[in-house]
Amino acid sequence: MMVRRGIDIAVAIMGGLLALPLFVLLAIAVAISMGRPILFIQPRSGMHGTAFALIKFRTMRELHGPDGVLLDDAARTTRLGRFLRRSRLDELPSLWNILVGDMALIGPRPLLPVTVAAFGAGGVARGAVRPGLTGWAQINGNSLLQDGDKLALDLWYIQHASFALDLQILVRTIGMVLLGEKVNRRWMGRAYANGPDRRG
Repeated sequence: MMVRRGIDIAVAIMGGLLALPLFVLLAIAVAISMGRPILFIQPRSGMHGTAFALIKFRTMRELHGPDGVLLDDAARTTRLGRFLRRSRLDELPSLWNILVGDMALIGPRPLLPVTVAAFGAGGVARGAVRPGLTGWAQINGNSLLQDGDKLALDLWYIQHASFALDLQILVRTIGMVLLGEKVNRRWMGRAYANGPDRRG
């Protein structure tokens, strides 16, 4: 566990330093495209349910309809925001969350506390590890999956976590960014066969 935390800290420091010029350019682009604030900060559920402030680049405008109600995410996401999400560059500021120990490089994605609470016992089990910048559910379907599917994959990861699995997630994350998201039915089946919500 200490070795893994040491790797996370080293990656956060080196990655942050190497990406500093890119960070500045993206901050300027977000400011021009969407105005201030540049960063999106939101409470998320961390290890053992401890709340922390997730930091990302902002990808949406604050746009309201004629009735004053906030428009949906798709309508508010800018072209730059879609690029940042597609490339995962909106996650760059989350290196700070890794450095201070809120997150790890690999792990289940940090969710809203209300979402984790809705998972019940599964949400508690999911909080056994630090949330990650990328994870098993992200490389096996991510936004194409339902919340229950992601939970099954996250719990499978927690039960089988290893250095080799983390390395596989890192490599496949690069492929996902380059080629796009795709549901992996084989790993979905294994996750459900191994979990409490077994299908069939």
